[in-house]
Amino acid sequence: MDVTLGRCTHNLDIQDDVVVKRYTSWERGEPGREWAALTLLGEHAPNLAPAPIQAALEADPPMIVMSRLPGHVLRGQHATGEQLTAMAAALTRLHQIPTAAVEAIAPAAWGPAAAVHKTRAWAEKQPDLGDDPLVQEAFQAGAAWLASTAPDKLMVNPLPPVLGLADGNRANYLWSPSEGRVRLIDWEDSGRNDRAFELGEVCEHISRLDGTLDADQLLSHIDLASGEAARVRDFRRLIALGWFLQLGPHGPATPHNPPGTLQAQAERVLLLLN
Repeated sequence: MDVTLGRCTHNLDIQDDVVVKRYTSWERGEPGREWAALTLLGEHAPNLAPAPIQAALEADPPMIVMSRLPGHVLRGQHATGEQLTAMAAALTRLHQIPTAAVEAIAPAAWGPAAAVHKTRAWAEKQPDLGDDPLVQEAFQAGAAWLASTAPDKLMVNPLPPVLGLADGNRANYLWSPSEGRVRLIDWEDSGRNDRAFELGEVCEHISRLDGTLDADQLLSHIDLASGEAARVRDFRRLIALGWFLQLGPHGPATPHNPPGTLQAQAERVLLLLN
């Protein structure tokens, strides 16, 4: 079951000890982003992500060789308490990379300002979401929240930036049962980002519907700074709304989702807004 937009930007050659990643599109600088992130991680958080081995960033197509990690992705899984604890530990370690090192890399391709602007633009288009009363209630509540000042406040980060994946897809979280740990993969959208946004992405990416993930339990294992919990909550609202607005009969996310996803997302939006 694929519950994302189904965009594929690369091909993988998985060998015994290494993975060779060849990019099929790179207009957003994906190869450079990934190589910069893997290099930074190798220096400040080794073994949290694949180790960078070789890169041909100017080749056609660009290519990166990285170490192969053990385990299987958490997408499609019913995340256990042990897995959630390991996810939180991985995110905490990622977000502890020194600020000076993070500030030296480019901003992430997907972050607070882009999410606010795009979600408001989707809402202003009045997308066809059908006639279901629950869906209509969620749209009205979401549109009202988007028209408030709350989203504007999210675009100013009061805390130091972190290195982020900028993609909450649970396919990016690799679980190793023998080690009881989670590692992070697929860094092509990564960069300098807002920690609260990154946590909101993990909690509300549409891949949460492929299996289960208790977002509140995950967050309970993460120490948040003063005022950060409220920002995470509002980013969760924003990201849930963004997915919801793409799920109408002709929406870009609809072909990649099972029946009932729109109604399930409507319930999620109303839960988060209440």
